Amino acid sequence: MKMPILGLGTFQGTNEEVEISVDAALAAGYRHIDTANSYGNEEGIGRVLKKWFDSGKLKREDVFIVTKCNPTHFRPEHIEKSMDQSLQKLGLSYVDLYLAHNPVGFAYKEVGYPIVDGKIQVDMNTDLAANWKVMESLVDKGKAKSIGVSNFTLSQVKRILDVARIKPTNNQVELYVYLQQPELVQFCKDNDVIVCAYGPIGSPNLEKFRKDRGMSTEGMNIQHPMTDPVVLEIAKKHGKTAAQVLLRFLIQYGVAAIPKSSSAERLRQNADIFDFELSDEEFNRLKSLDKGPAGRQFGGTSGAFADCAKHPEYSLF
Repeated sequence: MKMPILGLGTFQGTNEEVEISVDAALAAGYRHIDTANSYGNEEGIGRVLKKWFDSGKLKREDVFIVTKCNPTHFRPEHIEKSMDQSLQKLGLSYVDLYLAHNPVGFAYKEVGYPIVDGKIQVDMNTDLAANWKVMESLVDKGKAKSIGVSNFTLSQVKRILDVARIKPTNNQVELYVYLQQPELVQFCKDNDVIVCAYGPIGSPNLEKFRKDRGMSTEGMNIQHPMTDPVVLEIAKKHGKTAAQVLLRFLIQYGVAAIPKSSSAERLRQNADIFDFELSDEEFNRLKSLDKGPAGRQFGGTSGAFADCAKHPEYSLF
């Protein structure tokens, strides 16, 4: 199997919003769509896919669909239930890639996040090895063509590789010019695990997303890579947008990227990154912008994630 190196992210999008953005993305040539059970927008994506399949413009095998196990269902007895919910909402018999959304399991809740006083409630007994065995069974049953992980550290990926009968093919993590995670990227490459970057151009709407869901925004670390002087200088030189430069950097870094946009014009711009190349000097200048953990926007140890940080598998420090 091959996964398109550039896809459409749908995190933060409602069903109505993703119907517009996925339709525009498919029209612009995107063939990789990323979603998750917990995003609450799989039904909207399913409606668009059905429209395109029914019209004959696309066949199921033409698109690469990724979804993720809901962290509220990340235990052996509930993982397949989360998968079945996703397939039903997407209107599909299988997904191309199914991910463990987070190494931290949340407290069980049928629908929505288990939030009390603005904080996510967690299941302290998450068993990654036991959960992976269930993930493997989904491949055996034909519900997933491949399986992988998301937000897993190097050591967590290694633990899965050590026990896996079916190896993880992908690790989807926050990764952009200010958070490059070079050790994790190299380890994954060395072990044939594709890295896919979420938040590849930053995530300017993250604060609003948390507020809208009743989550605390205390301690958030909002970054602005699209206004970085180095990024803007390189963009001007190539006649490209800052977002295009940030995405091109990741492509040359050797990782896939799933930028989100609801604008048809920005969707086309984000895909228009294969007609130029960053020079070695430009690439190294962008590489030098890495802030390490100080660049992380998702996660943290305060606010909504205060209880998650107590979990033995929590990785988003």
